[in-house]
Amino acid sequence: QVHLVESGGGLVQAGGSLRLSCEASGVGFSINRMGWYGQAPGKQRELVATITSGGNTNYADSVKGRFTISRDNGKNTVYLQMNSLKPEDTAVYYCRVGNLYYDYWGQGTQVTVSS
Repeated sequence: QVHLVESGGGLVQAGGSLRLSCEASGVGFSINRMGWYGQAPGKQRELVATITSGGNTNYADSVKGRFTISRDNGKNTVYLQMNSLKPEDTAVYYCRVGNLYYDYWGQGTQVTVSS
């Protein structure tokens, strides 16, 4: 059974940084895509950043130049380095891993940015 454990969320002042981690355990398939999605209060869950097994990345326009996604394939772990945080980055951040046949979500970690 696949289990995703997220960590690194918290409360930070605007301009600060956080690093999110998501480790996938019990994985019995090749993970192609890994990513982070954010859901702000009252809004839909939206893509923040994704990375493929080959290292190709994709970012939401709102985080380009501030956030960096990376992964450690040997550890089945994906990271999100969040710099220059803004109050509008406040959301629950969910990691997602999968491939063409499998799709798993983490439980979410809260990121709150105060002004």
